[in-house]
Amino acid sequence: QVQLVESGGGLVQAGGSLRLSCAASGRTFSSRSMGWFRQSPGQEREFVACISWLNDVTNYADSVKGRFTISRDNAKNTVYLQMNSLRPEDTAVYYCAAARPAYWTVSESSREYAAWGQGTQVTVSS
Repeated sequence: QVQLVESGGGLVQAGGSLRLSCAASGRTFSSRSMGWFRQSPGQEREFVACISWLNDVTNYADSVKGRFTISRDNAKNTVYLQMNSLRPEDTAVYYCAAARPAYWTVSESSREYAAWGQGTQVTVSS
């Protein structure tokens, strides 16, 4: 089973930027579609962005389109989430997720992802 470790969260003012990283263990990263989800207190976990394996197709939640960018570096076994123009409503714990190997997906459903990281807190102050 792949292990996922997120980093890069923190406190930032509205309008600022952060880049989240998710490092994956093992040798299957390049064949896994990857996603980012977030969860605020009292809210359900929601989809943020994902990137497929094989051809790097991306998908974004409407709420982050044009502000967030997902990317991957297979040589480093890492997926990134560049977050610009942050808003207080982006405050949440951000989770990295991995689909099973060789399963192509750009799904927004958490059920499509087989492994999850522990999360990193992002707080945006107004």
